[in-house]
Amino acid sequence: MKQVTAILLGAGQRGEVYANYGLSFPNELKMVGVAEPREDRRKAFADQHQIAPENAVADWKELMDRPKFADCVFVCTQDRMHYEPVMIALQKGYDVLCEKPMSYDRKELIEMGEMAKRQGRMLSICHVLRYSPFFVKLKELIDSGAVGQLINIQHMESVGYWHMAHSFVRGNWNKSEESCPMILAKCCHDVDILTYLAGSKCVKVSSFGDLSHFNPAHRPEGAPDRCLDGCPHRDTCPYYAPRFYLEHPKAITDGFRKVVSLDTSNEAVLKALETSPYGRCVYACGNDVVDNQLVNMEFENGVRASLTMSAFGENCERIINVMGSRGQIKGDMESNTLEVYDFASGLKSTLVVRIPEGGSHSGSDVSMMREFVELVANGATDSKTGAAASVESHLATLAAEESRLQGGMPIDVVSWAKHR
Repeated sequence: MKQVTAILLGAGQRGEVYANYGLSFPNELKMVGVAEPREDRRKAFADQHQIAPENAVADWKELMDRPKFADCVFVCTQDRMHYEPVMIALQKGYDVLCEKPMSYDRKELIEMGEMAKRQGRMLSICHVLRYSPFFVKLKELIDSGAVGQLINIQHMESVGYWHMAHSFVRGNWNKSEESCPMILAKCCHDVDILTYLAGSKCVKVSSFGDLSHFNPAHRPEGAPDRCLDGCPHRDTCPYYAPRFYLEHPKAITDGFRKVVSLDTSNEAVLKALETSPYGRCVYACGNDVVDNQLVNMEFENGVRASLTMSAFGENCERIINVMGSRGQIKGDMESNTLEVYDFASGLKSTLVVRIPEGGSHSGSDVSMMREFVELVANGATDSKTGAAASVESHLATLAAEESRLQGGMPIDVVSWAKHR
């Protein structure tokens, strides 16, 4: 297989995850350009990947204005900034890997899919769960008839109290108008995986949810605007910022500490928390995205599914319950276990799904990158998470948010998508 060359637009946390595949497998992927407005991140990334100085710039438009000089482009800019670079890259003849969500706008979604088809290029979306060994095995079991006729799926996305506080209360995804609704930012993964498992198009949705806790009404008495300004609740508040960024293991393993400060020493992190958005009281952040939401889905083939998203869990985990006419499968992605029960025999078996070492999302990121790079090298124009499938699940996700805003009114997804 030939070595694939790539340009990264947006060297944030997720962009680094995808690009670092080239550090682990340099014979397969080489990063040759980066656009990142933050100078410290841009320089660190360029040094790590040995990118020529003239190809490490602040504005992505500078790289896209040049003649094509790589095989593909990774679009990992902020959520509301995907449409323009994706469209230009496709027109330039690049294959594109786009971070989810594709867009917050249904018109843009459809146009992105149409452009990829018209240009004959691959537009693959980072719906990494479709590459997870856990969900790949679950899909195999469903399709093999392990539960008979598939009737219903119950799925729970526990965001994790610490992840919610970091990303969706204090962080870049805390306001719908500046990023996108929570259901799109965090759970378009989950709507997409339910569509994948059901093996059918979502035709109707309804949804309920709100910001139940992370608001000024729940601010403890005497809590200052910033945690380090002598908060009297430092020992009892689970969202006390210094405790999380200095003590919680996820702050390091999930890269959150590096988001606060590229220098991850205790001293540098504490200094950053004095002025950084990540040092604010979670009840004084001006955030408006929901912290809990329910989505009901009906598919064309008669399968029904429900999704529960909640910010109030110990772990960031996905729990699923698949019910059919002949059996049931209960799955826990955190432990990568699938419990299969057969109604006729009464037999119950537990499968432990083997995952590759390294990479987040239970090995999904590595699996996705391996396939994407191979597809680009071989000149393919579609992938498991190509534009057609991803546009469909994104539209269902946006329709769910529309339902929530309208008090849970059921929405016909097909009709709603046409009125753009």
